[in-house]
Amino acid sequence: MNEKQRFDKLIARRPHPHFGFYNRPHLSRRQFFRSAGAGLGGFYLLDRILGGEPAKAAEVETKNTAKNCIFLFLAGAPSHVDTFDFKEYPGVTPADFAPETINGLRFPTGLMPNTARVLDRVAIVRSGLSWALAHPLAQTWVQIGRNPTSALGRIAPHIGSVIAIEKEAERRPDQIFPSFIAFNAGGTPGAGYFSQHYAPFKTAPDPEGLANTAHAPGQQRFESRWELLNALDGNLRSADSPYGATPAAMGKLYDGARDLMFNPVVTQAFSYAPEESERYGSSAFGDACLLAGKILKADQGTRFIQVTLGGWDQHEDIYDPANNNSVYGTTRLLDPAYASLIEDLESAGLLDETLIVLCGEFGRTVGSLSNVRNGRDHYLQMFYALAGGGVEGGKAVGATNDQTFGSTQPGSFTVDPGWSRNRDIRPEDIEATIYSAMGVNWTTVRRDDPLGRGFYYVPLADDDAYAPVHELWPS
Repeated sequence: MNEKQRFDKLIARRPHPHFGFYNRPHLSRRQFFRSAGAGLGGFYLLDRILGGEPAKAAEVETKNTAKNCIFLFLAGAPSHVDTFDFKEYPGVTPADFAPETINGLRFPTGLMPNTARVLDRVAIVRSGLSWALAHPLAQTWVQIGRNPTSALGRIAPHIGSVIAIEKEAERRPDQIFPSFIAFNAGGTPGAGYFSQHYAPFKTAPDPEGLANTAHAPGQQRFESRWELLNALDGNLRSADSPYGATPAAMGKLYDGARDLMFNPVVTQAFSYAPEESERYGSSAFGDACLLAGKILKADQGTRFIQVTLGGWDQHEDIYDPANNNSVYGTTRLLDPAYASLIEDLESAGLLDETLIVLCGEFGRTVGSLSNVRNGRDHYLQMFYALAGGGVEGGKAVGATNDQTFGSTQPGSFTVDPGWSRNRDIRPEDIEATIYSAMGVNWTTVRRDDPLGRGFYYVPLADDDAYAPVHELWPS
């Protein structure tokens, strides 16, 4: 394998990110329905298994303004200076980017016209800084909020799994959807050392709805078999099972899986019409964003949804409109979906209670393009864009340099962190921000980890090393 092949193997050009730095437990749609018998089921329906409750947490005041979170992950690392921390380089930046100043924010309206339309609902963190420049490491870091190579990082759950376990007590008995759903996300980290009840339910959009929720011979035949199964061994899977907790847990799995079968609520939430898809850009990413909104409207217990869009590792021909992996190609997918999601949630009255987080794993080099391949390479400076969930839109938190200093081009480094910690904003800070928005104490330390070291929701948060960016909210 030559150097280019080795490099290409590392970059994210597929519609999903690289697999996590460590292999983490997760559920595919097929595994979910294969596991329960009768063609349906899933680990998330198992009764929760906790080794212990959170042992301690500092006295903090969370924002608690969001009920849900949609995490839009741009795998491959988008160029911050071509998108949400836009900089103009004479003779380099394409003229058709047509930048405008909107609410004081310089933005490439020609590249993302739909997003420009909703920019007054978006707050942009422009002082973000990644810890790593290797895709697998940095991608996992952003999604678990800590170093994946650390001892606890190897067993750490996804941020969405933490939300799922924290919000379990709020689920109503009639809510049947998984707490954490991940679309187009084959490499999404799993539940770590948590019970698989809290793992992401991985699926892909399908206009016909969620697959494997019907029985080929028909509902009547299925109901007959279901009744026979319960007659034969229902008592063995009851709470009073002579075989203990495991059969009872399997019984709950079967019952929960049965709730999804032949269910019009499932069909309505997971299916969509061609005209709906067209408004979101007629893409896998757009369709997943469309479904994210429909799932939240169904109010069936889902609290965290991740949608992944790959293709952002633009080392080559970043400004070639004919290249699907150029910034033109990826923003054509992102732009209509992102704007439509914000507008539709707002129309449904859900935007104020749904935090939408948009980010990649790091940024890209600034100034002139690479001489050989006309692209941008890996760079630590990055952005985060947040909307909804009580966040104040139409503003930026932090700023990078707008001026050239010798050979240092605009967008190279932070000149104004824009928040109380007076430093760059790290992935751990954004993790804490998500938790605070959803009413979760980010300083929580659990005492149920297998290493016996205590699992911090946000590393060292009890020592105030990392904190929520509360400057994103109205003052």
